[in-house]
Amino acid sequence: IPESAIGPVDSLPALEGLDVKPDPSLLKDTVILKLNGGLGTGMGLDKAKSLLSVADGNTFLDLIAKQVDSMKKEYKTPDLRFMLMNSFSTSKDTLDALAKYPELGTGSDLEFVQNKAPKVSAKDCTPASHEADKGHEWCPPGHGDLYPAMLG
Repeated sequence: IPESAIGPVDSLPALEGLDVKPDPSLLKDTVILKLNGGLGTGMGLDKAKSLLSVADGNTFLDLIAKQVDSMKKEYKTPDLRFMLMNSFSTSKDTLDALAKYPELGTGSDLEFVQNKAPKVSAKDCTPASHEADKGHEWCPPGHGDLYPAMLG
C-alpha cells in the first residue's frame, strides 16, 4: 500500500456501542502473529529482544508461548495457529528457545523470515562490502516488511 493511499480515520465507533458477541469458533481461522525481528542492540543485547528474561526466569517469548497455550486450552482450539515474523538475526535463537514448546509448531510452521536488504554504497549505489564481518553488508533487521515477507 503506497503511503499516498493512506489517510487518517476521522472516527471509529466505540466498542461499548457495538453489538458484539464473542465467538471462539472464529479462532480456527485465526493466526496469532508476533513481530520478532529486532535485536536489542540498543539495550546491549545480541539476540532478539523477546529473549530478554523478565519474570521468574521467563523471557518475553516464554510468556507469549504460555499465553498462546492458555488460549488454546481456554477456548478449546488446539489448532489455533501462532507464528513469528523473525529476521535473519533472530530466527535461530528464537527457534532454539521455543523448542521447549513443541505444541506451538516448529520451523516453517512457526516462523517466516522478513526480507534481507543489502547495504549499498552512497557513492555509486553498488553493494557495500565489509571484509571483516560480512554481516555488516546487510541492513539491520526490524523494518517489519510484513506483507512482502508473507508473500515470500
